[in-house]
Amino acid sequence: MQANQASRIQSVSHSSPHLLADIGGTYARFALEVSKGDFQHVRSLLCADYPDFYTAINTYLQSLPNLQIEHAAVAIANPVDGDQVSMTNYHWQFSIEEMRQKLGFDTLLIVNDFTALAMALPRLGPNDVQQIGGGEARKQSVIGLLGPGSGLGTSGLIPAGDSWISLGSEGGHTSFAPRNEREIAVLRYVWQHFEHVSFERLVSGPGLELIYRALSEQAQVVAKDLSAPEITQHALQHSDPQCEVALEIFCDLLGTAAANLAVTLGAMGGIYIGGGIVPRLGDYFAASGFRARFEEKGRFSRYVAAIPTYVITAEQATFIGAAAILDAQLKTLNTEPGSAILGQIRRIRPDLSPAELRVAEHVLAHARAVVNDPIAEIARAADVSQPTVIRFCRSLGCEGLSDFKLRLASGLTGTVPVTHIQVTDDDSALELGAKVLGNTASSILQVRNQLNRDMIERAIQLISQANKLEFYAIGHYGVVAQDAQFKFLRLGIPSIAHTDSRLQLLSASVLSDKDVVVISSSSGRLPELLEVAEKVRERGAKIIAIAASHSPLIRKADVALIVDHVEDVSTHLPMVSRILHLLVIDMLAVGVAMGRNPGAASLLQGEADERLDEARPTRSPERKVGAKTQAPGVSLASPLAKLTSHSR
Repeated sequence: MQANQASRIQSVSHSSPHLLADIGGTYARFALEVSKGDFQHVRSLLCADYPDFYTAINTYLQSLPNLQIEHAAVAIANPVDGDQVSMTNYHWQFSIEEMRQKLGFDTLLIVNDFTALAMALPRLGPNDVQQIGGGEARKQSVIGLLGPGSGLGTSGLIPAGDSWISLGSEGGHTSFAPRNEREIAVLRYVWQHFEHVSFERLVSGPGLELIYRALSEQAQVVAKDLSAPEITQHALQHSDPQCEVALEIFCDLLGTAAANLAVTLGAMGGIYIGGGIVPRLGDYFAASGFRARFEEKGRFSRYVAAIPTYVITAEQATFIGAAAILDAQLKTLNTEPGSAILGQIRRIRPDLSPAELRVAEHVLAHARAVVNDPIAEIARAADVSQPTVIRFCRSLGCEGLSDFKLRLASGLTGTVPVTHIQVTDDDSALELGAKVLGNTASSILQVRNQLNRDMIERAIQLISQANKLEFYAIGHYGVVAQDAQFKFLRLGIPSIAHTDSRLQLLSASVLSDKDVVVISSSSGRLPELLEVAEKVRERGAKIIAIAASHSPLIRKADVALIVDHVEDVSTHLPMVSRILHLLVIDMLAVGVAMGRNPGAASLLQGEADERLDEARPTRSPERKVGAKTQAPGVSLASPLAKLTSHSR
């Protein structure tokens, strides 16, 4: 029977079923999506029964028929930033890539659980939600999401053309503010145990227990040892007055948290309530003080009264969202790899030599195997020499095979891709501006993922030791050279910018082996710049090239700083790519400044921040370059760790 079942599952639209998981602080839920929206083998496991995530997921896999699972998406109650996952409300922790290899999956996508739930909202029907109170959703408007469970998850959806952008948020940790004397008494009790009281401390399962204990102390009665489900049950059955009041306060506080999210996001598309508590309250929640508290917003009461609120009743909503994110990721990897290294390889195939093309085809066909194979095996499989493999890696801006494998592994286990949104004739001035800024920010993130720490460190070292520094660029990129000259002259380094090809050749002819030339070119193919690069090499000077991967200029450079952003200069000026080249100059200038003069580093970083403020997503202060100063002569490894903290 299991064999027949396996055969039936394999025959549906997915080439193999997709494994989906929803991991909370109490339960780990699993399912197989055998075709779009068809979830089978749904099972919940108690997290406390398993020592780690691998044991839980492996237990589920062993309960299935003999199936080949290649792709999996896990929604987890935790921020997801990088490879290492450490759950906030539970002790499980793991490396995404190590877990993928251990499980033998081609793809293991880990996303925040409320990011996944948010992506399910546009796919829910009228029977999947229950509206609480009035209001009417505006089409193509921002949607807010929150839900209490082991914690208080929050997220949002922003419309982007025919798709949506999900916000990764930790809004549950915003500071709690009481609205009446009863809530002030609860706050005083909680202050005895926690220095900072967030909404999550109270609007969650553990929070409901805290509220109950606070009310019991206030009533001078001994609090029973009750869990959140037991408190809820007593409240619904009217069998314990403290439990009843606790649940009333819980619903009121959720109304305040939901209203805060609504006004913060401008969520005219509605506020949705998920999580493991509210959907189980049924009619009680509809009759609670939630909606009344939601609309108590002072001068903005009319504003929030127009926003509808919904309880998500669909049992598999998180699976729906996780499946949608996984489908988008697989489609991106297969058809539009963006700036990931596989995308670079696809773009440069026409320019490769026959031997390098064999390496490229082998990598594209066996990407997962290449991550683990030694160089001898890769060379044998591609029928090339080992030096050819190394040349191929370096042409992509990698230091060598090890660095190439790191970037390849990162691209194969990435999260939801950042997309480019096309500007159209119908856009308003506001929409046009938002798209231009959004596309610039997207490109910055893509280049950030290409950064090679070793290359940047080598470039900074060359510049720091140069007797003279020259910057060459032509046409629209002349401003990059001029900006660089200004920055490095302020650092006390003899610098000059040449934007005329004749002057570049004349200047290159008098260089020495102690000089460094930085050449900025989007394509890396301009004959004038290639000619001057040859002259620089003849004179023994060093070349730092800022250009597209695998371009002729990159091959001639001593240090390659890859910037892959294709713009059609026949129809408009190169806007985004010039900003990217300017940012690379900023990184080099700040890196040099931090090794020579900490004060100058702060000044230069201030200028870089001004350029980035409107283009990049907000980052925490500790990640800002220049947050710490450094004495002259100290190793550049520490500032470079900040400059390239997200490059791998």
